[in-house]
Amino acid sequence: MSNTEKYVYSFGPSGTDGGAEMRNLLGGKGANLAEMTNLDLPVPAGFTIGTNVCTYYYAHEESFPPELRKLVDEAIAKIEREMGAKFGSTDNPLLVSCRSGARESMPGMMDTVLNIGLNDQTVEGLARQSGNERFAWDSYRRFVQMYGDVVLDMKARPRSVRGAAGGEEEEGGSRGRLRADGRTVEGIGGRVQEDDQGQHGRRLSERTDGPNLGGHRRRVR
Repeated sequence: MSNTEKYVYSFGPSGTDGGAEMRNLLGGKGANLAEMTNLDLPVPAGFTIGTNVCTYYYAHEESFPPELRKLVDEAIAKIEREMGAKFGSTDNPLLVSCRSGARESMPGMMDTVLNIGLNDQTVEGLARQSGNERFAWDSYRRFVQMYGDVVLDMKARPRSVRGAAGGEEEEGGSRGRLRADGRTVEGIGGRVQEDDQGQHGRRLSERTDGPNLGGHRRRVR
């Protein structure tokens, strides 16, 4: 089955796989994005991993189709061409978001992870490109916070922490916001990476060099 079945469906200016009629395969979000792209609405390029991957995963002892990573790499390369940016570039980084999707919306769906593609090196490129260092580091902070919360289930403790630069992390758990200058925000990634290494055996940077597919149906945009 894995040699013939299609698992990755792209959408973007150079062509779209599927449409609204493929809701069962693309999930509600993926089907709607494909349909909007078919209508020539300004939708950023992306791709959907079909619900058939989830079916395969549970039918094959929680493993993915062997060709899936290659298909995802090809889909990301297509996004790079269409968006004019490069995933992992320190000069013009491509950032993507990852969202869950299902045939029918239901409670307990995975939250979104934004700004995938930022790391200790690419955030510097985003700062130079945008001319706004605070924006770049805050974007990196959002990614680290979402990845820790959604992927690693590392929930923030409800407490206030004042850093050396005067930044204060508000109470409110994983949804709290950090008010700080860029230098204070800079330290967050390293701290989460250290926590990740202790809890999961690998540093966060080793887990985010490409889409982390996990055991769920996910759409990358």
